[in-house]
Amino acid sequence: MLGRSATLGFEGSKNAQAAFDAVVSVSAEYLPQPAKLPSANPTRSFWTHSSPDANPLACEGSHGPLTTDADICIIGSGISGISVAYHIAEAVGNQTILDAPLRVVILEARDFCPGATGRNGGHLTPHTFYSFAVRQNQFGTDEAIRSSALEEHTASSLVNIIERNGWSDKVDLVTGGNVCLFLTEDEERETRTDFECAKHAGINVDDVQWLTRGERLQSYGPPYPAVKIHGHNLWPLKLVTSLYQHAKQRTSEHFDLKLHTHTPVTSITRSSSEDSNAGSTFILSTPRGSISCSRIVHATNAYASHLLPSLAGPSGIIPTRGQVIATRASVGQAPTKTNGWIANRGCEYWFPRLLRPGEETPLVILGGGREASGPQFELYMDDDSSINPVVGKELRKFLPAVFEGKHEHGNEPEMEWTGIMGYTDIGDPFVGPVFNFSTGQKEDYEGQYIAAGYTGHGMPRAFACAEVVVQMIIAELTGAQWNCPTWFPKRYLTESRLKHRN
Repeated sequence: MLGRSATLGFEGSKNAQAAFDAVVSVSAEYLPQPAKLPSANPTRSFWTHSSPDANPLACEGSHGPLTTDADICIIGSGISGISVAYHIAEAVGNQTILDAPLRVVILEARDFCPGATGRNGGHLTPHTFYSFAVRQNQFGTDEAIRSSALEEHTASSLVNIIERNGWSDKVDLVTGGNVCLFLTEDEERETRTDFECAKHAGINVDDVQWLTRGERLQSYGPPYPAVKIHGHNLWPLKLVTSLYQHAKQRTSEHFDLKLHTHTPVTSITRSSSEDSNAGSTFILSTPRGSISCSRIVHATNAYASHLLPSLAGPSGIIPTRGQVIATRASVGQAPTKTNGWIANRGCEYWFPRLLRPGEETPLVILGGGREASGPQFELYMDDDSSINPVVGKELRKFLPAVFEGKHEHGNEPEMEWTGIMGYTDIGDPFVGPVFNFSTGQKEDYEGQYIAAGYTGHGMPRAFACAEVVVQMIIAELTGAQWNCPTWFPKRYLTESRLKHRN
């Protein structure tokens, strides 16, 4: 057996660390340029295009008249935007927030859920203690605890919603946990330090399993040291579709929800009494016409700087291209298991899907390989219409190297696609009211909010971030005071990020 790094055929851990460091170092070489609109002909992902009915809402609201007036416009129909709509529907319930129904409109540039959510790895795994020591040193113990609490809150909330509504089969929910492989001694040592720091701080780590060599070889295959935590896999697009449909069913005299796909927002301007309905603050321009509203939620993640240019550059949200393949294992379900996996400092992440009728070997969804694309590491790439062959080569050789005999060398994937993530310099999202993040000016943006910039880790964070944004909006509409939840990291708040910049 070769050594840990040699088995993979590349300097895995070294390149992985370089990919993380590049968020700052590469950024210094680029002039801040706002993101472009999403590409018109993106690569096709397994989640969105593996079957004719994979995305039933793909073109919803793309034909016919455009809604011209709303109370709240949500830009983006991924996990953040749809979670905002879901939380508004739940918050309104049977109460009257305004004198008329609260009118919510979702605007999407392409098909429904076409961005990172519809292109990711399919994991819903809270990283309860991973990176705890780093966060503790950088932001303090309370913030590190809140980071863990937010991810646990997100995952448990979504799983509860799925199970309560009977969606488990519908969204392909699998409760199998997540195994982290350590390809170097440094990775294992750092993770054990995270574990001890989290445990000492009071984080519940009772279900964490440090796998022995015997357990690894007998149950999972690879000889590398490993730890198993709780986690889930699912079909992210189907989850988002179900959340939207649930919110849509809440339409009543108190709440109204509409969705317009293929309706990109090209600009936002302040309205005047002559060109909008009374009470409207903003005019959103699209190729299909304009829509007036009083509040906006930016749920555009990597593309946020297209409409908010002050978020361009290294201190804002950096478009970063990820790549994923769907590849067939050469053995059955039992040897490949159904749990999720991560390795190489999280650069690679994968899970074998449950067998479909007629299948003998599972399809494995594997993402990563970006560490092989240095020195830019796919930073400042907002085009998901093509793939990077260097990254593709890295992905193709990864599983055969780690799981000898379970994946054939030279096996071509059944599908391959890219998606654009939104990276930030501290790895955390922007959540809350929008400002001019360069000058701190607020007046022109009052009524606009954002939840974006998850740095490739949005599934266990976006739903809760959307919940906080909705809490803020409802508090504003009802004249109540918003209080930060105990599970929410204060450094995520845009006000905190603005202070950090200054």
